[in-house]
Amino acid sequence: MEARNWVQVLAKYREPNTLRSTSELAISAVSFVVLWALACWAAHYTYFGAFLISALNGLFLVRLFGIQHDCGHGSFMGNRTAGDWIGRALGVVTLTPYDVWRKTHSIHHSHAGDLSKRGIGDVMTLTIEEYHQRTRFGRFLYRAYRNPFVMFGLGPTYLFILQNRLPIGLMRQGKKYWISAMGTNAAIAAVLGTIVYFGGLQALFLVFLPSTLIAASIGVWLFYVQHQFEKTSWQQGDDWQLHEAALHGSSHYDLPPILRWFTVNIGIHHVHHLYSRIPFYRLPEVLKDHEELVDCSRMTLWESFRCARLHLWDEDGRRLVSFAAARRIAA
Repeated sequence: MEARNWVQVLAKYREPNTLRSTSELAISAVSFVVLWALACWAAHYTYFGAFLISALNGLFLVRLFGIQHDCGHGSFMGNRTAGDWIGRALGVVTLTPYDVWRKTHSIHHSHAGDLSKRGIGDVMTLTIEEYHQRTRFGRFLYRAYRNPFVMFGLGPTYLFILQNRLPIGLMRQGKKYWISAMGTNAAIAAVLGTIVYFGGLQALFLVFLPSTLIAASIGVWLFYVQHQFEKTSWQQGDDWQLHEAALHGSSHYDLPPILRWFTVNIGIHHVHHLYSRIPFYRLPEVLKDHEELVDCSRMTLWESFRCARLHLWDEDGRRLVSFAAARRIAA
């Protein structure tokens, strides 16, 4: 079936179940708050124990971000206004100004895989030719950016702690995005002030930071492997097709069941890009009904680790390659 024909097929899965959505939010939010309180209590007796609980809570924070993600697509609640305000509230917890993120993420969905429209809401990816046209310092910067320590360690910390404090990419797009960013910042400051007032600095460094930074790294990794795999799809301008890019430029990250639950099935990313209005809890239903989508761009957890070695797009070979492979191709 042609990629664009899937839109009509998938449309029947778009309706959210309000009771199911509410229960998913309640389970995630209550678990997050309980683990937060438990970690704060444990910090009075064992720093290591508090850190472990906070690390576990990072998974629930990932889940809350996934719910915020569905709110941004209008797929979480039947009432769009209710979904938006849930998303804004969760944006305080995830350190992500909701309206800013929703706009940049919409740009990502509209141009994913389009080489002529890179730069907002995606992982910076150069072609082999573009990389070799850069100065030596420019190549060094790109290598540093794609280094796993930066991409999945320093990068997520910078993104969620610093970059999200301003409406980056939308600085001149109107006051709406400044209100979103500054309003979220004010709410975050109030929450952090309350945390320090009642729990002291140990609550900040042993509870807040571990869960936040671990969740940030997991989130960036998930986004990375959803599009940065060997047989992904990138096209130039006129050759780019929205639905082809969605189906073949997004992976099916086939995770173990417990990780699928914590990541709200976002690994079924090719289906999500084909029809973003499908609630996350209905994505497995799509695969069950349409087995031909199961093996499309499928990768397992173990196979996904190889993606961290891929850095440049080979336009002739139609694949993502490592720096070493790019040198061989250039030679």
